[in-house]
Amino acid sequence: MLSELDKVLDEIQKDRGIDKEVLISALENALVKAAHNKYGHGLDIEARYNEALGEVELFQFKIVTSHVQNIAKEISLEDARAIDPEAQEGDEIGVKMDTSQFGRIAAQTAKQVIMQNLREAERESVYSDYKDKKSELVTGFVHRFEKGNIIVMLGKHEALLPVQEQIPGELFSLRDRVKGYVLDVKKNAKGPQIIISRTHPGLLVKLFELEVPEIAEGIVRIRGVAREPGSRAKIAVESLDPKVDPVGACVGNRGARVQNIVNELHGEKIDIIPWTDDFMKFVCAALAPAEISEIIVDEQNRSIEAIVEDKQLSLAIGKKGQNVRLAAKLTNWKIDIRTRSSYDEDEKKSGDEQQQ
Repeated sequence: MLSELDKVLDEIQKDRGIDKEVLISALENALVKAAHNKYGHGLDIEARYNEALGEVELFQFKIVTSHVQNIAKEISLEDARAIDPEAQEGDEIGVKMDTSQFGRIAAQTAKQVIMQNLREAERESVYSDYKDKKSELVTGFVHRFEKGNIIVMLGKHEALLPVQEQIPGELFSLRDRVKGYVLDVKKNAKGPQIIISRTHPGLLVKLFELEVPEIAEGIVRIRGVAREPGSRAKIAVESLDPKVDPVGACVGNRGARVQNIVNELHGEKIDIIPWTDDFMKFVCAALAPAEISEIIVDEQNRSIEAIVEDKQLSLAIGKKGQNVRLAAKLTNWKIDIRTRSSYDEDEKKSGDEQQQ
């Protein structure tokens, strides 16, 4: 069997995607364990892969002595020099073992250890592959459902799309294609667990990078994202090239680019906002489609009062407060919306009180 070891290792490497060095290490460990089971655990045994012969060799290490008292752990100086002419008393020397003497139990033990090491190597391979893909976009297919969670196949590997990371109201069927954001890769007793998300703001970023070449090339940069998954999102973009309109690049010809993203998110509305260093302008843009008449900034409390005409109030606040809530997330400031009439009335009252 060992004479064709290289061929077998190459086949396993190709089929399982496991490095040859890992497989060799698994074989060495398996043979050492099998030898200990057959000859005793007190022996000093090591396995070494002989690349020239294409086989794993076993060596039992013994102490060179002129008077052998324990043949399991000692070797005579004469026998030692037959292996190594320069051997001296007190040296430790490896005596090659006859692996053909292993019985069925030893072979079975070797097989079990090899399979165990293969599984561990596969787990390590999956973890190594996906730990570097954290925060990346992956595509898979719905494989099965478990208590509301969705198991997604990413090639040969399973990923978990938990209930809390699913977009509300989004429904999938078996074998549906799913794009997800790699939220985390965890190690556990059953192997690595790849956790993906459909609700994370990073998913929106990755979808825009995929859909908009100018973002992928670094010409247009995403400066902020705020999402209420399945309902609405706001994304702030800026261009590093004055000739490129960042909003236009993201929208695409006849809205094709952003529409592809909306379709991927099953109808989530997306507001694309131009980023600017002028904070006042940025806040006004973040509150679009409402028109803002005036902004009062309280830097100490990191809060803003946005004054709108009375007829713009519902537009500024949005359905169930969504528009102002997303604008606050995007700007990272607290935002209060006030009507012009309410603000003017308060100002008048304040003026009257000061006169009194």
